[in-house]
Amino acid sequence: MPKLNHAIAARRTFAIISHPDAGKTTLTEKLLLFGGAIQAAGAVKARGESRRAHSDWMKVERERGISVASSVMTYEYDDCLFNLLDTPGHEDFSEDTYRTLTAVDSAVMVIDAAKGIENQTRKLFEVCRLRDIPIVTFINKMDREAREPFDLLDEIEQSLALDVTPASWPIGMGRDFLGCFDVLNDRLLMAPKGRASGAAQDEAETIIACKGLDDPELDEHLPDYAAKQLRDDVEMARGLCQEFDVEDYRAGHLSPVYFGSAINNFGVRELLQGLVRYAPPPRPQVCAERTVEPGEEKVSGFVFKIQANMDPKHRDRIAFVRLASGHFKRGMKLHHVRHGKPFALNNPVLFLAQNRETAEEAWAGDIIGVPNHGNLRIGDTLTEGENLHVTGIPSFAPELLQSVRPEDPMRAKHLGRALQQLAEEGAAQVFKPHIGAEMIVGVVGGLQFEVMADRIRTEYDVPVRFEATSIMTARWVEAGDDRQMKAFADANQSAMALDHDGAPVFLARNAWHLNRAGEDWPDIRFLKTRENSVV
Repeated sequence: MPKLNHAIAARRTFAIISHPDAGKTTLTEKLLLFGGAIQAAGAVKARGESRRAHSDWMKVERERGISVASSVMTYEYDDCLFNLLDTPGHEDFSEDTYRTLTAVDSAVMVIDAAKGIENQTRKLFEVCRLRDIPIVTFINKMDREAREPFDLLDEIEQSLALDVTPASWPIGMGRDFLGCFDVLNDRLLMAPKGRASGAAQDEAETIIACKGLDDPELDEHLPDYAAKQLRDDVEMARGLCQEFDVEDYRAGHLSPVYFGSAINNFGVRELLQGLVRYAPPPRPQVCAERTVEPGEEKVSGFVFKIQANMDPKHRDRIAFVRLASGHFKRGMKLHHVRHGKPFALNNPVLFLAQNRETAEEAWAGDIIGVPNHGNLRIGDTLTEGENLHVTGIPSFAPELLQSVRPEDPMRAKHLGRALQQLAEEGAAQVFKPHIGAEMIVGVVGGLQFEVMADRIRTEYDVPVRFEATSIMTARWVEAGDDRQMKAFADANQSAMALDHDGAPVFLARNAWHLNRAGEDWPDIRFLKTRENSVV
């Protein structure tokens, strides 16, 4: 048990969330660089080889310069093992992000210093709030023209109703950005001269130990105006913001705020050290039956993501499993709760984006990949015998629906297989209408149709066309008993479909059609979200 508790205490599993273009993927790269997982960071907007960000490994991601799927990266830093989940910032792929947030214990929120809180940041923050996920804020791009730090802190407090406290404080901005003062540790962090995005990790910043703001060291390294401004600002910030309290942060009420520039490696080390010191180790996992504690000896875990074709040569499918408790060893046979059968984990893997190595062992809090051929689905639970069902892994009703057909009618079967796999992956909802041969694809945002068409063409060799449909919205339907359900389905044959799990779905032509069905059938429940784990 001491070994188990020690291993769990050293785990930090966190996600990075932000609006597109705030610098999230760049920050991810720099965290990997500092963690020694990679030798050179690839920025999203760089050229040539350096353009290939490790977390953006899909062909479509590299072409468009955006993240469309969550990726998992494991690395070590300062005796802690980090499981970092980089999530798509684009709202069209937010469903993947929502599910990813069910598997983390904390989050880093990246904010563009010039833009402040943006739409997608707000949405993702709300998901974190629902789950009481502690948040560290990283205000990025201080080396460019930015808003005043007090304005940014005030906006976070007002817009998100979240208490903030500065963990560091910027000295200047844009061309006049000199560095930061580490408020929590009384250190001066000087930005390197002649900054460059490819700087090695030891060139990140010069650290000068200070004994508080009155230390003459400040005056030696900073121009008079900057030293005076810094002292005034930090004193004011300490007066206006509450003092940092670890318990408040871990309860999700308080966010420490770091300032920096990810592309120039500045502030990244301090962020990492803050995560080592303050971020929570693995938290208990809520199940329908009970709460699972990470320190329990028996192994349990759940699938929060499926990714198909990570290796295009092998048409593989990887289930991402978050371990909720115990000490896992390669070759273990676990109980597949949905199937009620034993499930052998012979080749589990750890990730560095699409690169992987065999996981000989793993502990509660870790994320392992399990190669599978359709046996595992999002929401599935694996245990050492106990029937547990993890809650809070949702599917959302799609906002846009289109029909899809192959350009070559002879490839209809191949298309069906591709759609089934992409639906199980959670990339979209796929509905098979009771009447008619065409499949209906539902997504959150229009960009998903383009990405899906691209993936079906490149990964499955099936060129497809998406076409407009008369259907406006879809709702999962439930009833108190099977007879009611059958009567409803028989009366609405033309509007009924099954999703990829075989669950019944009502396809409404417009709002009136949906409302009318609700009035005519008061015992039928029309659901906008559906739990992926059904007890």
